[in-house]
Order: sequence, then C-alpha cells, then structure tokens
Amino acid sequence: MNTRTAVITGASAGIGAASARALAAAGFHVVLGARRLDRLRPLAEELSGTALPLDVTDAESVTSFAAQIPECHVLVNNAGGAKGLDRVEHADEERWRWMWQTNVLGTLRVTKALLPKLLDSGDGHVITVTSIAGHEVYDGGAGYTSAKHAQSALHRTLRSEHLGDPLRFTEIVPGMVETEFSVNRFDGDTERAAKVYEGLTPLTAEDVAEVIAFAATRPPHVNLDQIVIKPTAQYNGSRVHRQ
Repeated sequence: MNTRTAVITGASAGIGAASARALAAAGFHVVLGARRLDRLRPLAEELSGTALPLDVTDAESVTSFAAQIPECHVLVNNAGGAKGLDRVEHADEERWRWMWQTNVLGTLRVTKALLPKLLDSGDGHVITVTSIAGHEVYDGGAGYTSAKHAQSALHRTLRSEHLGDPLRFTEIVPGMVETEFSVNRFDGDTERAAKVYEGLTPLTAEDVAEVIAFAATRPPHVNLDQIVIKPTAQYNGSRVHRQ
C-alpha cells in the first residue's frame, strides 16, 4: 500500500508541529509548510518528511508550495493567529487585515491550490483548525472572531459544495490551547500571555493533534464534520474556572 501524504500549514510550532508528529506516527508522509524554515527543517528531518517554505498570505508562495507537492491525501489548514484585543472602537485595520489574510484568505488559497490533488487521491480530507472564536464572540475579540467565523463558514461551505465527491471535511474547534498563540497575539509579551492560562490547565498542542490524527485515520465513509475540544475548566470563550 502506498504511503498517504498529509500536508500541514503553520507546521513550525504549536498545533501544526504536533500534528505533523501525530500524522507521521500514524503512517503518513508529512509535508510541512511555514515561513520559519529554520524550525521546519529539523522537524521534517526528524519525521522523514518534507519541509517547504510557505506564507499563506502570499498568493505566489502558495502557488509555488502546491506545485512542489506531487500528491495530497490530507490537508491540515492550521496556519492562523490573532493580533491584539482591541475593542471595535479602537480597531487597528492593519491587525484586522493580517488576521483576515492569515485565517481566511490563507485557508482559501491553500485549499483551492490543493483541491485538484485531494480529489485525484480518491479519498481526500480537508481538516481545518478554526476555534471556538469561530462560533461565538467576546469583548475585544472582534477582529479574530470575525475572521474565524469566516474561516468556519468557508470550510462548511466546501463540505456542501463537494457533497458526492471523494472528499471529506473536518472542522477542529479548539478552546484554550497553550502554544505561542497568546505570545504572538500580544506581540511577544510572555508575561501577559502567561496570565491567559493562570489558574487552570489548558489544552496542549498534542491534545489537539491527537484528535486531528484520529479524524484523519477514520474509514473513507466516515466524516467527522466538527469536533469541539476544550479544557475541562473552560465553558466558552469568556467563562472559565480558575483555581
């Protein structure tokens, strides 16, 4: 049996890197895409995978990335992120633009570029990592929640448009996961980022990656449409229990 290929975006750290390890352990050849090749190459070597430069906000980068991938069975749309916690009245358009470019248009570009190869595989699977922020809102989060709502809508529309094709679609909807996410959101302020998780045990990247690998290894007739995963101490985007 030929080895199946899984492509992971944003694979240099966090959920992306953990997903690469989980899918490689499940028997996939992993193709890793990210901007930080210095992080990507050692991981690809560790997993006997392939590292390719990818900036999902750049259409030419996405085209070049897809052209170097001969076949694709699973695509994990993981690249994304948030910038700041600005109220709408103080919205920074550059931050909004980055969030929409990365989360929404990035997912669109990569999925569109690899759809022909996913269909040709005869059993393609698009797994998109969104967020509970794609299904609810919270004060200060309008830029991120609006982008994640749009990303979720894009993913669910694809599920409808390709009904009847040999293609599955799974939306992974995580709550609080302790990765570099909050550090990046707060422009490198590690102290502020750490306070997000004080008094509770958040999810790890590996927790989410395990679910991604599970979804990717179901039989072809099984589609796990949407999987919500939160730490026990979290009810929603704005309500948690802290010790």
